[in-house]
Amino acid sequence: MNNSRWLRPFLVTLALLIFVVSLLVSSLLVSALETHVRDLEAHVKGMETHVKGLEGLVVERRQEELDKMKLWVEAMRTINNADENTDLSLAISVLESNNTIPMVVFDSCGNVNNYRNIELQAGCDTASLVNEVVEHARARGYVIRMDMAPYGGFMSVLYDESLELSRLSGILDAQSVLLESQSRLLDSQSQLLARLSYYPYVQLAVVLLFFVICILAILSSKRAEQNRVWVGLSKETAHQLGTPISSLMAWIEVLKEKYPADELLPEMEHDVARLQRVAERFSKIGSKPEHMVEDLRAVIERSVEYVKRRSPSQVKYELSIPSSPLLVSMNAPLLEWVVENLCKNAVDAMNGCGQITINVSQNGSCAFIDVTDTGKGIAKSCHKRVFEPGYTTKKRGWGLGLSLAKRIMEQYHKGRVFVKNSVPGKGTTFRLELKK
Repeated sequence: MNNSRWLRPFLVTLALLIFVVSLLVSSLLVSALETHVRDLEAHVKGMETHVKGLEGLVVERRQEELDKMKLWVEAMRTINNADENTDLSLAISVLESNNTIPMVVFDSCGNVNNYRNIELQAGCDTASLVNEVVEHARARGYVIRMDMAPYGGFMSVLYDESLELSRLSGILDAQSVLLESQSRLLDSQSQLLARLSYYPYVQLAVVLLFFVICILAILSSKRAEQNRVWVGLSKETAHQLGTPISSLMAWIEVLKEKYPADELLPEMEHDVARLQRVAERFSKIGSKPEHMVEDLRAVIERSVEYVKRRSPSQVKYELSIPSSPLLVSMNAPLLEWVVENLCKNAVDAMNGCGQITINVSQNGSCAFIDVTDTGKGIAKSCHKRVFEPGYTTKKRGWGLGLSLAKRIMEQYHKGRVFVKNSVPGKGTTFRLELKK
């Protein structure tokens, strides 16, 4: 008992300490992750702006190269259609100004007529390099048709991106891939941050669960300790009663020999036998009771008859039982004690004057025993408290009777006892519920 006094505040303090520390750590982690996510978001936005700017630059450069190639084709057409009086200086200047854009000129028969700005590498086939430029041009649609009027026929000019534009496009592709990976990383980090923001609530639930489990463990330990106290007290009571009961039985035998015709001796013998059964009941507390199938009517009749003989004459008893046998698996001595205890409490509640009604009924797999008195009643707020050890309204009561009755019904008979109804000033009904 002393251990439980300091164990509960210790566990509460430990749970709060764990919660505060873990909450602090998680808060620091969430704060650090929020900073990281904000930085990453700013970085991704900056990359998006950069990639958009780069895309605009690439589009602008491609349009410039397309305009240059159109101008180059126009210059070629001018030279092809010129006569001896045409000034070709501007057209020739335009043709010679293209020294960056790779291009290949085909005639109408598909033969290579000319090519420019194709970097020839040592040991490489010129035709393969030209074909590579042609494939790139056709794949990207960089083809310009040049009609050869007035002579008929046409020429096809296929061009590829300049080395500078190609490098710029490569940078754009690499930046786009990097932006995509950074965006995916930002999404995953944002999802992780959203999940982590719920972590303190999960921690709180875990701590509360830990606290509930600890409280239940303490209550279970306390209940087990109380049970051991009850068992020890009951067995000690039975042991202490054993010697005087044996002595009384011996004295009764002596009195029988001296006064065989005395009318009080049978009653004394009955009371001693009753006392012996009480001691037997106490000795069975804490041990597994022996259940037998018996007629519940006979058990109730014996209990009521015993209490009736020891109640004031102003207390009237009314017994309502079924006409047919009501067989129930029970420990008769313990159940008799419970019924007697309820009847005695009813007598005390009525101050020795009133009526007690015992009604026995059944419904399906259960049997019910209702004990009703016309006493002072019980307040609704106390319907459960009356079964707590030590609770009593009597000046000289110990508050143990109903507590023991509850244990006998729940632990030994797997049933229950409860206040069915009670009206202050009019009376109370206790119900015993037994499984058949």
